[in-house]
Amino acid sequence: MQVIATAGHVDHGKSTLVRLLTGMEPDRWEQERRRGLTLDLGFAWTSLPAVGEVAFVDVPGHERFVPTMLAGVGPAPAVLFAVAADSPWMPQAEEHLAAVDALGVAHGLLVVTRADLADPGPIRRDALARIARTSLGSVPSVVANDGIGGLRAAVADLVAGLPAPDVDGGVRLWVDRSFTVAGAGTVVTGTLRAGTIRPGDELLLRGKPVRVRGVHALGEARSSVSAVARVGVNLRGVERSEVERGDALVTRGGWWDARVVDVTCAGLARQVVVHIGAAAVPARAHALADGSRLFLTRPLPLCVGDRVLVRNPGTHGIVGGTVVDLDRLGRSPVFTAGQRTPLGRTGRVVAGEWYTDQWDALSTRARSELAAWRLDHPLEVGLPTETLRRKLRLPSAELVAPLLSGHDSPDLPKAVVVALDALTVDLSAAPFAAPDAARLRQLGLGPREVAVAVRAGRLVKLADGIVLLPGAADEAARVLAGLAQPFTTSQARQALGTSRRVALPLLALLDRTGVTKRLPDDTRQLRQ
Repeated sequence: MQVIATAGHVDHGKSTLVRLLTGMEPDRWEQERRRGLTLDLGFAWTSLPAVGEVAFVDVPGHERFVPTMLAGVGPAPAVLFAVAADSPWMPQAEEHLAAVDALGVAHGLLVVTRADLADPGPIRRDALARIARTSLGSVPSVVANDGIGGLRAAVADLVAGLPAPDVDGGVRLWVDRSFTVAGAGTVVTGTLRAGTIRPGDELLLRGKPVRVRGVHALGEARSSVSAVARVGVNLRGVERSEVERGDALVTRGGWWDARVVDVTCAGLARQVVVHIGAAAVPARAHALADGSRLFLTRPLPLCVGDRVLVRNPGTHGIVGGTVVDLDRLGRSPVFTAGQRTPLGRTGRVVAGEWYTDQWDALSTRARSELAAWRLDHPLEVGLPTETLRRKLRLPSAELVAPLLSGHDSPDLPKAVVVALDALTVDLSAAPFAAPDAARLRQLGLGPREVAVAVRAGRLVKLADGIVLLPGAADEAARVLAGLAQPFTTSQARQALGTSRRVALPLLALLDRTGVTKRLPDDTRQLRQ
């Protein structure tokens, strides 16, 4: 599954687009449907060819509901930005775009609505130019009135280009809705960006252990739900009054409940509101030489490197910043970033600009965790970075590689090597004819074996169930260089001798790695 949030000015057709794409009503309240105005977060979903399940978080566009909008957009990896052809660029569109930029969202799709009322060209060009100056960069665009087929294809292309989630990472589910189900108890919902949740799991809620009674996704009970996904979690023994929007269900030991947070953004007002995920917490800001220190009114589960949005409720100004240090109330291990010791901590350098005085003990624990992991996961190569970071309570993933220095990964299992050799023969003759699920099963390459091969560098994963040999991207660039520039997706597919199923994620990979540039008319050209 993937999750996309809407964005754009009030009454520019965000909810209508979600209805067209899903056939579902995202507005949950009768008052919203009566007034034609989204007041709270709405949710709907559909299934698209080649990419599978896609969930949408529909956000309100009115200026009074900016905190609600941020709760919906904050955890989502991509946005569907709506502008109306019969209207100029509007203030709420500007505020939504500023929020998306501050959050660092890198994937999006521009949809022009109401093209039956005005020429979509002017607002399309204006919006694309504005969006290009943000974290979204150059995004594809589509006119909704051209037909549902084109809209669904554009959304499928967007989803195909999203990065693979870390399904083994720590859980931090920001709660955006909570309610009571008769006979089941309290249920919370949110967008799961990393990790996997299963019935029986123990998580923390405001520091208190809670047990997962059941998990749901897209209206169905599941044995597990992995990122990225919209998920509902039934909690055992938790009263509805004990949880609210902005709380987080987290993996034990994966995050730090911090009240004092140093961030990179400067020039803040004295009183601000800090947004991360679905949380909105008032804070007092103090200037530092290279950023600001935020004193939160309640603790938030954070880690160094988190992206936060800081809003001045008086002027509606929004800025984004990165967490560089946390007051962890004496918890160990203790780290600081660079030469800064703003919270009075000192230590010796161990990796890059990170300092600690507990490196030797951490190295010993890392070797122990690595040995245990290999016993429990014989098909895995090494230890997933996020898993080790969480187990050792490290503030940053960049500390993982130095901890594992000198500990080589084991060889691939013999059966996997044999299967990869056979697959190499197939792809040598047709380098872009990615094997289908039936061929992978025939070779004995299930999801775990494919994951092993990808981690060992024997395969490149373009999307779920789509793999090629290393060097496929370089070979694709060589082939595409022979086309007249710019070229269409269809021309690229034909030149590569492959299907749309493979061409879309392969072109998305080339876009992300800077080999190709996607132009506003959805053609591409090789970068010089």
